[in-house]
Amino acid sequence: MNHQALSSFIWSVADLLRGDYKQSEYGKVILPFTVLRRLDCVLEATKPAVLAELEAKTKAGLNPDPFIQRKTGNLGFYNTSPLDLVKLLGDQDHIRQNLYTYVQAFSPAARDIFERFDFHTQVERLAKANLLYLVTEKFANIDLHPEAVDNTSMGLVFEELIRKFAEISNETAGEHFTPREVIRLMVNLLFIEDDDVLTPGNAVVRTIYDPTAGTGGMLSVAGEFLLEHNPQARLTMFGQELNDESYAICKADMLIKGQDVANIVAGNTLSDDGHGARKFDYMLSNPPFGVEWKKVEKAVRQEHEQKGFDGRFGPGLPRVSDGSMLFLMHLLSKMRPAQDGGSRFGIVLNGSPLFTGGAGSGESEIRRYLLENDLVEAIVGLPTDMFYNTGIATYVWIISNRKKADRKGQVQLIDASSFWQKMRKSLGSKRKEMSDEHIATVTRLFGSFTEAEYITVFDAAGQQLGQPQLVTNTDTPPKAPEGGRLKRVPIARIFSNADFGYTTITVERPLKDEAGKPVLGSKGARRGKPQADSALRDTENVPLGEDIAAYFKREVLPHAPDAWIDETKSKVGYEIPFNRHFYVFEPPRSLHAIDEELKTVSANIMKMLEGLAE
Repeated sequence: MNHQALSSFIWSVADLLRGDYKQSEYGKVILPFTVLRRLDCVLEATKPAVLAELEAKTKAGLNPDPFIQRKTGNLGFYNTSPLDLVKLLGDQDHIRQNLYTYVQAFSPAARDIFERFDFHTQVERLAKANLLYLVTEKFANIDLHPEAVDNTSMGLVFEELIRKFAEISNETAGEHFTPREVIRLMVNLLFIEDDDVLTPGNAVVRTIYDPTAGTGGMLSVAGEFLLEHNPQARLTMFGQELNDESYAICKADMLIKGQDVANIVAGNTLSDDGHGARKFDYMLSNPPFGVEWKKVEKAVRQEHEQKGFDGRFGPGLPRVSDGSMLFLMHLLSKMRPAQDGGSRFGIVLNGSPLFTGGAGSGESEIRRYLLENDLVEAIVGLPTDMFYNTGIATYVWIISNRKKADRKGQVQLIDASSFWQKMRKSLGSKRKEMSDEHIATVTRLFGSFTEAEYITVFDAAGQQLGQPQLVTNTDTPPKAPEGGRLKRVPIARIFSNADFGYTTITVERPLKDEAGKPVLGSKGARRGKPQADSALRDTENVPLGEDIAAYFKREVLPHAPDAWIDETKSKVGYEIPFNRHFYVFEPPRSLHAIDEELKTVSANIMKMLEGLAE
């Protein structure tokens, strides 16, 4: 049974709940019972050995905990009750008390999962509605043993269930998880340059962190990727998550994978960093974008003002309406120093962090910090309609403090907005997906750090010849046939960090009296010089590489000979106008061609009218 069929089968429990529960509440029952059944199945094989060990060590007066852990194969959790879901069905009259006893017998880390789900409340409610036995029976008959459903499939089942739950309760499913193909792309970009980690046989240990862990999808895919390429490598996972249900699922997933669940922390990453001064090798994040950070504003501003660059938010603060750049800075603070091996991270952001805010604004200062410290490796533009809760354009930023020599001082922009295929069935706002081939192409362009373009060949009659070809700067481009042409669409471009910088200069014009003469200042720096007229004040953005005086002489003075620059107001800013760098001008058709087409259409209409009149 594939994960979608399995999640549909699990979701069919909703038929029992209809009437006693609102649709938006189904997940409160289905999700914790799914976790319970999975843990139940995972522990089943070692249950007799665990119970025997418990009895023996208790009789000997020893703490049974470490011994029991070993009997489970060091899963990181256990259950010391002789009961399981199937046995619970044998005593229908006492199922509520027995279910409590069973859940209480889990080790503390696993028990916390059910507390986060507020499982006790749901059990009471189901018992009151005479549904507890029926729901338990339904789950006891679902086979979630690891031999039948591996960890990857189980992760996908969780995600599918959450998406359904979020959809019917009108919540944003995107808050809980990121599409798998987006994660795969990010993980590819994260690891591609690290041969030591990917080489089979290298028993390396690395850490990975997600400050907005959701249900743990990003961490899981990263772990699977590494295991696939190098089974000897070990990835220790860390995360933090605000939503209790997502946190509970993430923790359950990590438990089953044998990760240390103490590394997954509950709480708000921005106001209460659960991993303090810890640094990581790799990081991934899909923070909520377009979401205001008013709730944590006091704590964030306090850290910015009191700690500066010793804290997480030294470069500046974005506007309160969108907190995604706060997560970007949070990840910067978690980077391992370059001399200790450095770090690389990927973060999904919307278009706003690329260009919002003029010179001197919080957003511009954050971009300035990133670019002047040569931390941006690449930005990849994704197709629209890729996420479950929004159709807007999104971008993956790859940030690193261990750039290879050929990347130093440069940024690669990759426009993957055309790399998609239509989904057979839309999921919320998600109508498009990236195929394995699309992911491989982006990964290859990033890995080879190259510029590339799609070239389409047209013949003399304007007909397209064959499919567009992806040509990098090391390939031989196709030639146009006689009288034909080539259409070039850039896909990957490389820029110097300074290309995104500019100086905003303030251009002043003199204030004039009624006679039209400049009014001179009587004090300060403008004493004896013309006073500025605020109504005529203007600003100009001068590219960083240009001489300001030469620019002013060329662009301003010919139009306003009496203007001057107020140098006290000059500010350096940075923006990344992503779309502008990939815009291709399509010349309009000639007037003659349009005129001929109109004549043809008009003649056809006249013929049709004549036919009607007969």
